[in-house]
Amino acid sequence: MAFPVDLRRCQALGLAGSAFLALGGETAGALPVQDLLSPTSGRGALGLVGVYFGVVLLTAAWALLGKVIRGPEPPTPRALLLVLAVWAAPLLLAPPLFSRDVYSYLAQGAMVDAHMDVYLHGPAHLGGPLADEVAPMWRHTATPYGPVFLVMASGLSGLTEGRIPAGLIGMRLIALLGVALMAVALPRLARHGGTDPAVALWLGALNPLVLLHLVAGAHNDAMMLGLLGVGLVLARGRWYLLGVVLVTLAALVKAPAALGLLALVVMRGRTRWIRTTAATLTVASATTAAVTALAGTGYGWIAALRTPVSPQNWSPTSVLGRATGTLLHGLGSDLAPLALPAWRAAGLLLTLAVVLFIWLRLRPGPVYALGLSLAVVAALGPAVRPWYALWGLFLIAAARNASVQRRVAAASGVLALAVLPSGDPADTAQIVLAVCGGVLAVVVLWQAEQASRAPALERTA
Repeated sequence: MAFPVDLRRCQALGLAGSAFLALGGETAGALPVQDLLSPTSGRGALGLVGVYFGVVLLTAAWALLGKVIRGPEPPTPRALLLVLAVWAAPLLLAPPLFSRDVYSYLAQGAMVDAHMDVYLHGPAHLGGPLADEVAPMWRHTATPYGPVFLVMASGLSGLTEGRIPAGLIGMRLIALLGVALMAVALPRLARHGGTDPAVALWLGALNPLVLLHLVAGAHNDAMMLGLLGVGLVLARGRWYLLGVVLVTLAALVKAPAALGLLALVVMRGRTRWIRTTAATLTVASATTAAVTALAGTGYGWIAALRTPVSPQNWSPTSVLGRATGTLLHGLGSDLAPLALPAWRAAGLLLTLAVVLFIWLRLRPGPVYALGLSLAVVAALGPAVRPWYALWGLFLIAAARNASVQRRVAAASGVLALAVLPSGDPADTAQIVLAVCGGVLAVVVLWQAEQASRAPALERTA
């Protein structure tokens, strides 16, 4: 007999997972420097176990919810939005999890508020307690973010007057607004693509990666994807130019969303593509100029897109570059320092080739093509982070391709386990603690299944 599953059980299980995430994060998360605990301390170790216990419970709840959606009585999109709200609730006041990027956002906002050029200087130029919270590898790095996000960060800095706890809550609220826009756009995109809106919401909004990294991590990718999704929805109707504006604003949060402009042109059909392209580029350029003028940040973000990535980054091109460099160094070649830049350049060329193949040869629907393209950009770029997978996943969730959706769902479950809650590189002891937390969750889930089977076995005896 199968484990009994219904919407209420999934909601309760996911809530328990989020609660353990939040509680574990109090000692194992990306805490302010003065509150950081050693991972080997008792409280730190217990927190790490608790976080991974929660991650596995939340992922299991999401997987079981997928079965409910495909069952005989699937929940409505409105019911799924309630589940999303319940799962996200414990994370609202939790410390940042899985990354310290939110501190960089706060520091960059404070720099803009102080009229410092964030495209020339890193947070170290700001100095003070806020700069000390930024991960060391990014303290001297200029920001690659566009003026839309910097205006938000600067406004938040002015409201909170540099107070870190208030700033963290504010950044999480901005991320939640982005997730809400994603949830609003997904059902509409799914209907246009011939996909079940409930399935799209399940894969694209209730996904553990959304909760772990966009909500708990407060990443600005949430706002990028939210604006992009709503822009695509509006452009399908009678609000094409407004859709162009919103997609442009998404690109002015993070640059990859600029690919959405190509989707908008294709969406309008081939009969008036010259006129459509001209109108799209005109509106996008005017929006960029107006926002940049209002923000007062200039166009330095274009050059800052070359921002160096972490040397510990595990993108495919970085791994190949480091391996090739090590091999050449062992052979005594002077070309060893060029290996990493060469592989990263090759990755960009391969990205361009694959994206052109998607649009010119495969020619799927524009939203699906955009999702595939963003997935390629995330996978082959010089930097890879688990939350980058959401760039493509969000739009693939609205596409009518069940086999791809299944693969994406499986990848989501794996990526949910990929980063420590502190955002730091893992050592052997931390990996052991994380595995212990996950195994404990599996044991609890198995015991719950056995307990649910017992009454049925008694009735059949």
